[in-house]
Amino acid sequence: MSAVAAVEADGLYRFFHAGDEETIALAGVTLNVATGELVAVVGPSGSGKSTLLACLAGLDEPDGGTVRIAGETMTRRPEARRAALRARCVGLLLQANNLFDHLGVRDNLRLAQCLAGGPAPVDADRLLDELGLVERATAWPATLSGGEAARAGLALALANDPIVLLADEPTGELDLATAEHIVGLLADYARDGHAVIIASHSDAIAARADRVVFLTDGRLSA
Repeated sequence: MSAVAAVEADGLYRFFHAGDEETIALAGVTLNVATGELVAVVGPSGSGKSTLLACLAGLDEPDGGTVRIAGETMTRRPEARRAALRARCVGLLLQANNLFDHLGVRDNLRLAQCLAGGPAPVDADRLLDELGLVERATAWPATLSGGEAARAGLALALANDPIVLLADEPTGELDLATAEHIVGLLADYARDGHAVIIASHSDAIAARADRVVFLTDGRLSA
């Protein structure tokens, strides 16, 4: 399979205001990521990593610049259109638990698939089996161990076989063995022809990445 641009971010700017003070979170960030590529975005806390992922996912609207996912424009579109594109094409693996507390693990996956519309591209039980969670399919999120919750979050991110997977500090609260397992799964997903972007402080993630870019004071450098 030839690599194609899955993520195209061109000249992203994002400003935040608190009273009379203005903070520049992103200052002209341009980043293109192809299918089959795992890119690590590294930088100190407050450098803009989470803001960048939010803009790429369409969860936040940049003040300038454009984002295209799989060739389709994400920026400056109605929220419903952004949400539909995100549901179809973007998987999100967040630091915080992204599961609904009132649904079991399997039902969380099936809800995500329903929101994307059309037939489910991935069998939920098969995905849970691949991640070692089939015996916890009906468990409430609050009853999962840290490692189980991390794998359940990854399952949710992969529920619609997204072309782009965005992960924000996915191993920050995990023990070493679980962290290495999650990193291996993310690397495998990229090798299978998807684009994976990970914002992280982790040296282990940087070592597994195909490319590492540095974000400092909202500016990106290779």
